[in-house]
Amino acid sequence: MRYILENDTLRVEIESFGAEIKSVKRKADGREYMWCGDPRYWGRTSPVLFPFVGAPKNKEYRYEGRTYPMGQHGFARDMEFTLEAQEEKSIWFVLSSTEETYVKYPFRFRLHIGYMLDENEVSVHWKVDNTDEKPMYFSIGAHPAFLCPINGEQDKTGYRLRFGDLTDKLHHHGNTPDGMAIMTDEELELEDGEAVITPGFFDKCTYMVEGAQTGEVSILDRDGEAYVTVRFDAPLFALWSPEGKEAPFLCIEPWYGRCDAVDFEGSLAERPYENALAAGGSFDAEYAIVFA
Repeated sequence: MRYILENDTLRVEIESFGAEIKSVKRKADGREYMWCGDPRYWGRTSPVLFPFVGAPKNKEYRYEGRTYPMGQHGFARDMEFTLEAQEEKSIWFVLSSTEETYVKYPFRFRLHIGYMLDENEVSVHWKVDNTDEKPMYFSIGAHPAFLCPINGEQDKTGYRLRFGDLTDKLHHHGNTPDGMAIMTDEELELEDGEAVITPGFFDKCTYMVEGAQTGEVSILDRDGEAYVTVRFDAPLFALWSPEGKEAPFLCIEPWYGRCDAVDFEGSLAERPYENALAAGGSFDAEYAIVFA
């Protein structure tokens, strides 16, 4: 079911399936900011990644001596959420574990996703409750896809990315075709804190950025105007657009967790950035998107 949040500035549409933002429009002129989900490029718009970010090696993981299958980015994005609460400028959805999820992910949980609208900003809130009697291990992340180009150009060449107050270089690493992290340090050269999007900019890999190098990423049009800014406090983030397709969107993705590295052989609890939540405990995180 589609739900609406709106004020004098923005109209936001959120689908209960996946609790996913489907549209953000500026009311003054109808400008759409979000990717439409055309499956020719990528059929999603802004999925939540839970209880895995990326994929475990060989699409399986080990927990307490057993091996479990798990696809890329977990399963929450492909499940129906229940409306938990709605007010004029906020809405909350909840997803609870089931016997079906327990077979592939042996933890009892509740995942709450909230959206708050304030002028030209949408903040996204996550709360994970461990309703089990044992520690729970999980990752969670965002994957919002923003139109790029946004002004009717044929491609995003000449658009730019700005990384907060970072001015010199962005250190990152890439991934293999099957999504495993290659931990070789790569450098993206910046000019006055910005990277120009050139043809093939996203052909090589996802840009996975660790080390809390910045907590803010903006997309700038060819005139140098920032029209989307994502602010976060996550330990890492990613930049992605489908490899080799020159797709008309790009994703800015705050992550609490990531895919396995090519040489990873450990258990679920040993995965880098894995979040450990005590029985009965809760995890809270949020990020914000500012639209110009």
